[in-house]
Amino acid sequence: PISSALIRKTMAEETKQTDETPPSPTTKKQKTMVEQSPDSEWPAAWLMPDGDCENQKAKNMREPNVPVTVAELKDIGICYWKLDASAYDYPAISVPWDPKDAVDPKLAQIRDDRGYSYADIITVHPEKLPSYDDKVKAFFEEHIHDAEEIRYILGGSGFFDVRNKKDEWVRIHIKAGDLMTLPEGIYHRFTVDEDDCIHAMRLFIGQPVWTPFNRPCEEHDSRKKYVEGFLEEKKNEE
Repeated sequence: PISSALIRKTMAEETKQTDETPPSPTTKKQKTMVEQSPDSEWPAAWLMPDGDCENQKAKNMREPNVPVTVAELKDIGICYWKLDASAYDYPAISVPWDPKDAVDPKLAQIRDDRGYSYADIITVHPEKLPSYDDKVKAFFEEHIHDAEEIRYILGGSGFFDVRNKKDEWVRIHIKAGDLMTLPEGIYHRFTVDEDDCIHAMRLFIGQPVWTPFNRPCEEHDSRKKYVEGFLEEKKNEE
């Protein structure tokens, strides 16, 4: 006859096996991602005056100035990290530049987190960029891209202008150490400031495609994607 002690042992083992369910994927240890910088480290941003911009390199603030908050920038898809560009050496120009050569551990982790496989380094300056005036003017045409735009500022300074949800221009003053991404399909433009120099790294997922699609392009798939993801979401909330 089977002893009562053996029966109790067998029942306990069966109960233990039933309780030991395999961990779900969500319970596994997640990879640590580089968090975006705190609000205090984000670059200054403000609303630009309505109408034409007579001097694209000036600050072009409203009177009085109307600051734009970090929450408002995030709400239209802007991402930002503050790095120490001065702690590492980068060439003035390198097309391409292998992002695997990044020795800055924070830059390397952002690269890996977001899958950036291509990079180049350019210097926008009258002595470094052929047809400088024409290029700076072209950069300032309002446009979108069919991919995320990533810029890491290694030196100098300039302005990224982006459209907010009211279709107003928001000017963001970017400087050395700023790594910022613009979402696919957002209307934007770029210019150097009055110092006429910016040293920047451009990063890309896969093969780089720098084609700008000038406004209007509401029927472009990337614009539709942006409108659905950021603008229509806001309308539904209202």
